[in-house]
Amino acid sequence: MEILMKVWSYFATNILTQPAYFIGVLVFIGYLLLKKPIHECIAGFLKATIGYFILMVGSKGLVDNFRPILTGLKDKFNLDATVIDPYFGQNAVTEGIEKTFGRTFGDTMILLLIAFVFNILLVRFTKQTKLRSVFTTGNVQVQHAATAFWLILFAFPTLGRLPILLIMGAILGLYWAVGTNLTVKPTQELTEGAGFAVAHQQMFGIALVSWISEKYSKREKKNHKEAKKVEDIELPGFLEMFNENMVATGVLMFAFFGSIMMVLGRQYFIDLGPANGGITDTQSFLFYILTRSLQFAVYLAILQLGVRTFVAELTESFTGISNTILPGAVPGIDVAATFAFGAPNAVTLGFMFGALGQFLTIGLLILLKSPTIIIAGFIPLFFDNAAFAVYANRKGGIKMACLLPFLSGILQVAGSALIASWVGLAKYGGYIGMFDWVTVWPLFTVIMKFLGFVGVGIIIVGLILIPQLEYRKDPEGYFQITEDYDAYAETHDVD
Repeated sequence: MEILMKVWSYFATNILTQPAYFIGVLVFIGYLLLKKPIHECIAGFLKATIGYFILMVGSKGLVDNFRPILTGLKDKFNLDATVIDPYFGQNAVTEGIEKTFGRTFGDTMILLLIAFVFNILLVRFTKQTKLRSVFTTGNVQVQHAATAFWLILFAFPTLGRLPILLIMGAILGLYWAVGTNLTVKPTQELTEGAGFAVAHQQMFGIALVSWISEKYSKREKKNHKEAKKVEDIELPGFLEMFNENMVATGVLMFAFFGSIMMVLGRQYFIDLGPANGGITDTQSFLFYILTRSLQFAVYLAILQLGVRTFVAELTESFTGISNTILPGAVPGIDVAATFAFGAPNAVTLGFMFGALGQFLTIGLLILLKSPTIIIAGFIPLFFDNAAFAVYANRKGGIKMACLLPFLSGILQVAGSALIASWVGLAKYGGYIGMFDWVTVWPLFTVIMKFLGFVGVGIIIVGLILIPQLEYRKDPEGYFQITEDYDAYAETHDVD
């Protein structure tokens, strides 16, 4: 048993929780199953892994570029607050789980294993479960396992170790399978059959945003109107320059970052120092702001390059896996992969309107003297809301691409303040803060806390029913959308 745990620990540490290598290994196995020559298998592994590393450079650059500014707002106004960010949330669980519940963070890796195996089993029996996608974003799995572990301990503080892990393993594994599955249809339509789903922190949110946007689009068509999309906006005169994604991103980020950095003041960034993302006392503050703002566009371009590099390899190779091991399965990958599809300016719009919703709600919390003050984290601020705008624009146009991220920003702050205060994570300084974890998971926690094991049964049955209801709505197209997208698009009148 000890040897098996060491093998699992090595695999989990070096492959499962490292998405670049995990995606690379999946590509390698897929190509082997397709009986490709070994040199093509190795080349596929390298391209997929390097592509994911490129995506991570872009993603990390976006986060690191903005984090000192958010930290500065916290320091400038002397706010003792909870940061909504998956990594702050994971750190909060790590710090507080032994003090609060007398448990160890190490159990989260066992929980991750149980949930991942359950996800694979559910997809293996896809004809019965109607579940089609495997959650492959390992770093996100760790964050989910950490927060889910805390929430079930809050609901069942006296329950033994094994029952806790089995119950939450079943719920988390179902959430991964059902959540990624909910993104299959909107993602296939967005990417025109690229062959992947989203495995991240806002899967139910993507399904909800897509559904609302589609309803809005149909209503507009009934009124003989067409939902105008971001890419359809024709700007007059000098404003035409905003039709170019990099220009629009650079200008808008200069206005956004510049305003915040002027509030923080030049001295703050001098005190911060170059090692921490600040400046020396001889550097130009204006050009520092300009550089930070334009780097946003740079990292976004890098991220999109990474997506294009690995997605093609992954989707081609996954046919080998889906034809042999997991029939009909598609991989669930990082939400950032969606940014390379749809209207590029929708990404910037989603970020801007999501930020507006967050900052207005944070101001309201301060005004109302809330016991928990939230500090915006960049990952919910950007990755949730930018993705929502991309999906919303696909069906509902620019109105939905602005409105839905704005409402999401409000929910992220208000929901995080409520759940983090209630379950006791606020005092450890962080909460995951992403859309599903301020809507779906607080609901799960309420049900488990007040209904006990009956509540667990309700959650499990409810999750199992979701794909069954999806299938009943469109039995012919349900599997066709992943197996033959062109045929699906013809029979379903996809725009």
